[in-house]
Amino acid sequence: MHSLQFTAESSSDGMVERDFTVGGVPGVLWSPAPGADRAPLVLMGHGGGNHKKHPAMAGRARLLVTGCGFHVAVIDAPGHGDRPRTPHDEQEIAELYRARAAGEPEGPIVVRYNAHLAELAVPEWQATLDALQELPEIGADGRVGYFGINMGTAIGIPLVAIEPRITAAVFGQHWPDVLVEKARRITVPIEFDMQWDDEHIPREAALTLFDAFASKEKTLHANAGRHKELPRFEADSAVRFFARHLGRAVTPPA
Repeated sequence: MHSLQFTAESSSDGMVERDFTVGGVPGVLWSPAPGADRAPLVLMGHGGGNHKKHPAMAGRARLLVTGCGFHVAVIDAPGHGDRPRTPHDEQEIAELYRARAAGEPEGPIVVRYNAHLAELAVPEWQATLDALQELPEIGADGRVGYFGINMGTAIGIPLVAIEPRITAAVFGQHWPDVLVEKARRITVPIEFDMQWDDEHIPREAALTLFDAFASKEKTLHANAGRHKELPRFEADSAVRFFARHLGRAVTPPA
């Protein structure tokens, strides 16, 4: 079992940011100001080519921390952020760029590579959750959610499928190819985002993945626009979703 080691700390506008490592995997934990009561934890998976402190991660974390008083944790996926790339990473990334330059479909490459990353990342996330739940402000019996779009979905669906501590999840914008069977094992409440005019993921593919979830409560958010045009207000919707299912009221921004 790996322990959590904090390596840096800063704070601003009522939110504390702590860098940490668990078993050599770097991460960041955003929390309410010290002295707050024990609060739920939301695990966030970043997108492909990004990292734990990407502006999208920091922005979503701020909404969850300041709006609901949650803790939010992100770890760098294998080959991302502060983690070195392996020869396999370099090969897959080069193949993706080649296909993109040639105007070929990117989906088969992304699906294959993300499935490989998920095999590595799921046990890392479980070890991270074990370590975070030892913190008194989170606790072993605290409620846990998962929030991940794109590659965050490719890693998150296999994680949520086997991790009973996660009781609500927001996913979206990924192909169903290797995820359908795992999605069928998920019964917790789900919110799922898709872009109706996505140039990479056909509508039918997105709907197939949404349909596969066995959850009695699942909501589809389909927005007009291309792959990278997911509206920012979907992050606000995710905050309300987690507030409902993890048991916190949403505080409107000042």
